[in-house]
Amino acid sequence: MTRVIVAGAAGRMGRRICAMVQQQQGLELVAGFERPDSPAVGRDLGEVAGIGQLGIKIGAGAESALAQGEVVIDFTWHEATMKLARLAASHGTAMVIGTTGLSADDLAELRELAAASCPCVQAPNMAVGVNVLFKVARKMAKVLGDGYDIEIVEAHHRLKKDAPSGTALKLGEMVAEGVGRDFAEVGVYARHGIIGERSAREIGIQTIRAGDIVGEHTVYFVGTGERLELTHRAHNRDNFARGAALAAAWVVNKPQGLYTMFDVLGLEDF
Repeated sequence: MTRVIVAGAAGRMGRRICAMVQQQQGLELVAGFERPDSPAVGRDLGEVAGIGQLGIKIGAGAESALAQGEVVIDFTWHEATMKLARLAASHGTAMVIGTTGLSADDLAELRELAAASCPCVQAPNMAVGVNVLFKVARKMAKVLGDGYDIEIVEAHHRLKKDAPSGTALKLGEMVAEGVGRDFAEVGVYARHGIIGERSAREIGIQTIRAGDIVGEHTVYFVGTGERLELTHRAHNRDNFARGAALAAAWVVNKPQGLYTMFDVLGLEDF
């Protein structure tokens, strides 16, 4: 059995990850931790996650938890994630990281840590359906080409701290690859006022934050006289958590290095 540790175990995602780890064959939930000032510290991990008493107390911080398992799953906050990644690398503990908001510098450091010390799966979205969406969007962009304008609209709950979502940014990168553009050069994130005519090469991303929307992403391919839409709607957080559990089962004992959900799901050549 692979022993799993969950970071941010009392959070919205952390609780569902704990539940999905318990359901995933070959995994054993052995520890969870929170920031030291969290009211969940000291409570039973299973009780907090709504899966029944486990006899495991939520720890204060990562140090003691990392000694108990083989892989740590983190969907917390980019600053906390990077601190944990450095600590996990020093322990040689495998990682699964679904945190969004990581900068280019963060990702570069994560790649170095993983190459030197431990295997790590990092992806902006762990859901199986979304990772298929990434690949399909790129293929559609390649087939449709420059004759279609590409726009992406994403919607999440009002508590989400980063915008656009990591999933929307990844979609932008994938469709840009499909049409042979550099997303860093053609991405447009907001429009207001007299902006002039839309350029032929730009790829727009628009953001909605409202209520309790779990996550919705739509890619629009709009040509003359027709429109194609690719949409993924998450009804709850379980698909993300289930993907994280799959990644945890996959990554342990892999060679050191940084992997994606495409590797986990066998989609790299799709």
